[in-house]
Amino acid sequence: MYFLVEVALKNKEEELNLIILELRKSLASLQEKLAKEESEKKAAADSLAKEKEARISIERSQASLLEELDKVQGELDSANQRIASINDMYKLLQEYNSSLQLYNSKLQTDLDAAHETIKRGEKERSAIVENLHNLRGQHKSLRDQLTSSIASQDEAMKQKDALLNEVACHRMELQQIRDDRDHYQQQVQSLAADVSKYKELATNSSELEEKCLSQGNQIQILHDQLAVAERKLQMSDMSAFETRVEFEGQKQLINELQNRLEDAEFKLIEGEKLRKKLHNTILELKGNIRVFCRVRPQLPDDSSSNQGKVVSYPTSMEYLGRGIDMTQNGQKHSFTFDKVFMPDTSQEEVFVEISQLVQSALDGYKVCIFAYGQTGSGKTYTMMGRPGQPEEKGLIPHSLEQIFQTKQALQPQGWRYEMQVSMLEIYNETIRDLLSTNRDTSRTENGVAGKQYTIKHDANGNTQVSDLTIVDVQSSREVSFLLDRAAHSRSVGKTQMNEQSSRSHFVFTMRITGVNESTEQQVQGVLNLIDLAGSERLSKSGSTGDRLKETQAINKSLSSLADVIFALAKKEDHVPFRNSKLTYLLQPCLGGDSKTLMFVNISPEPSSVGESLCSLRFAARVNACEIGTPRRQLNVRTSDSRLSYG
Repeated sequence: MYFLVEVALKNKEEELNLIILELRKSLASLQEKLAKEESEKKAAADSLAKEKEARISIERSQASLLEELDKVQGELDSANQRIASINDMYKLLQEYNSSLQLYNSKLQTDLDAAHETIKRGEKERSAIVENLHNLRGQHKSLRDQLTSSIASQDEAMKQKDALLNEVACHRMELQQIRDDRDHYQQQVQSLAADVSKYKELATNSSELEEKCLSQGNQIQILHDQLAVAERKLQMSDMSAFETRVEFEGQKQLINELQNRLEDAEFKLIEGEKLRKKLHNTILELKGNIRVFCRVRPQLPDDSSSNQGKVVSYPTSMEYLGRGIDMTQNGQKHSFTFDKVFMPDTSQEEVFVEISQLVQSALDGYKVCIFAYGQTGSGKTYTMMGRPGQPEEKGLIPHSLEQIFQTKQALQPQGWRYEMQVSMLEIYNETIRDLLSTNRDTSRTENGVAGKQYTIKHDANGNTQVSDLTIVDVQSSREVSFLLDRAAHSRSVGKTQMNEQSSRSHFVFTMRITGVNESTEQQVQGVLNLIDLAGSERLSKSGSTGDRLKETQAINKSLSSLADVIFALAKKEDHVPFRNSKLTYLLQPCLGGDSKTLMFVNISPEPSSVGESLCSLRFAARVNACEIGTPRRQLNVRTSDSRLSYG
């Protein structure tokens, strides 16, 4: 029993040991699980901390993203507004583009119509000219007939006078014969009384009868002579009447032909005006610089040469009045310009061709007219005229008279104008104020430079010269006084090519501001009239010292002008306006929206044919330049309006 208990105890002990072992194993596994769980818990805590940090950073990012979202939303709203405005602007631009296309098509249509009108005008002009030639031929033949008729009439009048004198003589003779007849009749009566007395007395005398018979015969002869004289007088009166009737008929025919000739000439003039107007319109649409060529007449001081004439003019209708031929070494060079003036053209005829251009300045356009050519070719004469001779005044005095006359004529229409004038010269690349009270302000004395003037261009294409004297003018007389004052201040000198050679570029500028009180329309125009110094070769001018420096400065500035013209003709991106004071001052006239015209002056001397050819070639380049369509200035004038050159 005890053994069984021990066995049972041992079994129990073994069981308990097994249970303890299992419990220990369970404890070990639990401890491992606990450690594992602890490590997992720690890892979870670390993960939780990281998640918290990540959450905090995410919340912060979310806040910043919300702020950025709000900002982006605002930018999106502004972008939508901009898009809406851009869409509106795009619609406006589309409408503007459509209107521009319509305007462009209208302009093209107008241009085509202008071309057609020009062609019709040219055909009508050719027909009128041909008709005019025929009429002139008829007129010449009629003039010859009239001359012969007048000669025959004069002969008839002489014959009539002779016949009248003869008739008068015959009448005097007739009167004498009548007096003699009366006397003889009285004698006959007395003789008859004597005869009757003698008959009564019955004393007949044969001698008395013979005497009475002879006296009767004489009376009959005188009666016959009187009848012949009266017949001659009647025939003379009839011949004079027939001559007078024929003369009146021829005179009426000549008057009718003269009226037809005047009508044809009037139509020709009107056609030429229309052609010029359409030509100017086309040139303005193209934006070309217009070029007029003027050939000065031969002067007494010109050198005699055996080379003959070097300048000629084509006679064909296509180039009549527009073409010029220059012959050098037997080779002919032909040029065509907008107008060519022959040596016998008067100053008045030259001004008529540019008067409409001057009128454009009053209409609110920028206008520039400049004279180019070699020394002694007549540039200053063309621009200024001859001092002291009003019938030979130049373009500047003529332009001033027209401007002030038009100003007076436009006053009844409500227009009021203000005029401002300035005058300067560019001498040796230095600007001089010719209206300054101190004439030497820009000269260099004792090595110290005088007053300096600077040229500035604004955004509107206007040019200002700092500290330049500007004078308000009310009449052409005031401007003429200022012109005389400037002429005395201008730099001139003597060279072998010209006794009074201009040694500087002269620039006359008038700014015109007009206001129409009834329509409240305002215009601003500028008139630039420029007399360039003459180009010359040092070998011909014989310049030395100061004259040499002047010649070099003149040729340099004119060379810069040529560079600008060539760049404009080639449509280059860079135009070297800043290479000289002259080209920089003329920049608005050459590269802007100005109406520009150049006079190229030519000398007919054979010794100057080389320089003349250079001038003509340069003028042809200028004529081909397109500087843009002129634009009318309708800006409101400010209270402190400064004079500009563009």
